[in-house]
Amino acid sequence: MRTFGNTDEPRFDFQPAMGFHGAAATEHYLSAQAAIDVMKSGGNAFDAAAAATFVEGLVNPHMFTLGGECPMVLYAAETDSVVVVNGNTEAPAAASLENSRRRGLRLIPPQGMAAAGVPAAVASLLDMLHRYGRMPLQDVLAPARQLAADGFPVHEGLLAMPRFGIHDNAALFQKEWPASARLYLTPDGHPPSRGARLVNPAYACVMDFLADTARRCGEDRKAGIQAARDAFYKGDMAREIEKFVQQRDGFLTRSDCAAYETLFEKPVSVTFRNTEVFKCGPWSQGPVFLQILRLLEGFDLNSMGRLSAPYLHTWVEAAKLAFADREQYYADPRFVDVPLEALLSASYARLRQSLIDPNRASRSHRPGDPRNGKALLSPEAVFRWEGWGYGTVHVAVADASGNMAALTPSGGWISGNEVVPSLGFPLGTRLQTFYLDPAHPNVLSPRKRPRTTLTPSLAYRDGTPWMAFGTMGGDQQDQWTLQFFLNRVVFGMDVSEAIEAPKVCSDHFPGTFHPHDAYPGRLRVESRIPEETRRALEALGHQVVVEPPWSLGFICAVSREPDGLWVAGADPRGHRAVVFPSCALAW
Repeated sequence: MRTFGNTDEPRFDFQPAMGFHGAAATEHYLSAQAAIDVMKSGGNAFDAAAAATFVEGLVNPHMFTLGGECPMVLYAAETDSVVVVNGNTEAPAAASLENSRRRGLRLIPPQGMAAAGVPAAVASLLDMLHRYGRMPLQDVLAPARQLAADGFPVHEGLLAMPRFGIHDNAALFQKEWPASARLYLTPDGHPPSRGARLVNPAYACVMDFLADTARRCGEDRKAGIQAARDAFYKGDMAREIEKFVQQRDGFLTRSDCAAYETLFEKPVSVTFRNTEVFKCGPWSQGPVFLQILRLLEGFDLNSMGRLSAPYLHTWVEAAKLAFADREQYYADPRFVDVPLEALLSASYARLRQSLIDPNRASRSHRPGDPRNGKALLSPEAVFRWEGWGYGTVHVAVADASGNMAALTPSGGWISGNEVVPSLGFPLGTRLQTFYLDPAHPNVLSPRKRPRTTLTPSLAYRDGTPWMAFGTMGGDQQDQWTLQFFLNRVVFGMDVSEAIEAPKVCSDHFPGTFHPHDAYPGRLRVESRIPEETRRALEALGHQVVVEPPWSLGFICAVSREPDGLWVAGADPRGHRAVVFPSCALAW
């Protein structure tokens, strides 16, 4: 064991996986294995990432199922380009403010069909494969199909994850959701034991249906994928979804599914030192990461020291400013005029830097005014709002050709809605992130996509594709990955060191999920942060809450090193925090 800098806390020596042909880092070892197997069978990084995601939707259903969403950032070596895949859900046509108010809703609830939008994950995965994959769909689906039919061992995270796992939802399943009870509880109504075989025959049938539909198109791979997509969103599966939703007083219909479109978009990016970072647009929280980097350009972070109070204080105060802008401006840009260019400009960042007081933590909510070039928005224009969990996974894959894929699948949690019996997974509840206040940019509107916390990342170093990374964690995602990124770029750490290093996160700003709570000034820190640093942060005015030593993180990353070496790292917090068995593999 080694130690981290100026702390005596031991570093658990989790070495990264290394190889020259490809690498994968995912939240579950079975999905990482699926990715590597697909690449060994001739698939590229995109085939492998899709295979891993279909497996994740089966083995980590407390984190993600096919009822959810799947935003992506991809690097395609053939075209030497980065593209964003907007795999976010979309509100049904009937999901309006008027209809919500008619039901007496003040906020969209975190459970139930009122919060269900279009299950976008399948569309985004199939559309990505149509454009970038090279394997027949049936081969991509084969690992998930086999695991669903033969069964996989129940792991501790699926059982014990607070609020999301089977233990905390067993009573709900028994009382209200019989299809979920049949799938996830034993015949006598108890949670299964760790290591028990969990078989999901309906999920296997979905995989068979999609594969058989594609197979009937013969050698035309793209036609097969398109046929499978149409079968899911316009055929029998969409009818099954509509019937299930309408019986439970939801908004979603077959026509909503048929109208859904995966959007392929240009990424947004900024350059920090010698590294360019690519993120999804303002329908995600991704630009927050970029705004923070802009704010940090004016500070000598190296001289502060990585675990020092000045360093942690500086980036946390920058994060507060960026997240205030997120709350004020970010939303689906098809519905809202988001001043993104101004928000990411160096001139606006310089204005906002003056608000970072090195001697005092802010306790206020301070969005800026990028349209008029002012550091602070006038108080009467600031939107006023009246900790959620970790329900997300991440898949990072790279191949020998240099393709890279960063996918952040989430939603469709087994804690949010009942399993659709014929499909083997529930629908999502992402609509809960909308507001029902017309003054808010992220207000509910028909066919609008809710602002999401899902935020995959891809980076170039010195103009060359370098790293794909991401994490679960809701509002914490861009805080955790930012610290990982700075550990690599500023402090020169390798992938594993950067992932494992102690982390902090702020709860200062309003949360994305119901009920949108904020905790001004609260800063959660892992206990591995030195006590001297914690005391200094408190003296600066931060409300420090000490968390267990390996509890803030869950990052997966693949990185291209010199001589074509691929390195993959997965957070050991996945093991120690009893969330899921994260895994990094390479070959």
